[in-house]
This record gives sequence, structure tokens and C-alpha cells, in this order.
Amino acid sequence: MSTSLSHFHGIVAESFRKEGREEGREEGVARERALSVLRVLDHRGVAVDEAVRERIGSCRDLRALDVWVDRAFTVKTTDELFA
Repeated sequence: MSTSLSHFHGIVAESFRKEGREEGREEGVARERALSVLRVLDHRGVAVDEAVRERIGSCRDLRALDVWVDRAFTVKTTDELFA
């Protein structure tokens, strides 16, 4: 009986590890996209205050970040970025 339970625990543990790796990957992608938004805005000379920097940096929604990356190339203000 303990062998079956041990095997079950191993399967569950591996499932959690896999899920954690996937979440970590997504978080890394989100972090890179957020940095891209900030880099483009900085390169273009668009002023970014601390609240906006925090909003962009803490976002984990990849779709929103994709939109912001695209907009970062053309906006004149950060208000336009979020419009």
C-alpha cells in the first residue's frame, strides 16, 4: 500500500512542478513584454511616472501587454497607451 501511495505522491508532485514551470514561463514572458513597453517609451522620450511604471511592470495579462507594446511605438503620452 505504501508503494501505491508513494507513486501517487510522485505523480501529484510532478504535476505541481510542471504547473509551476509553466506559470514561471508565462510570468517571465510577461516581465519581458513589460520591459519592452518601458524601453520603447523611454527610447521615444515618452514620460513615464512611477505609477505607470508600476502598472506596466505588474501586469501579467499577455494580451494587454501585446497591445501596449504595439501602442508604445506611436503614443505621445502614457494616457494614450491605456486608452
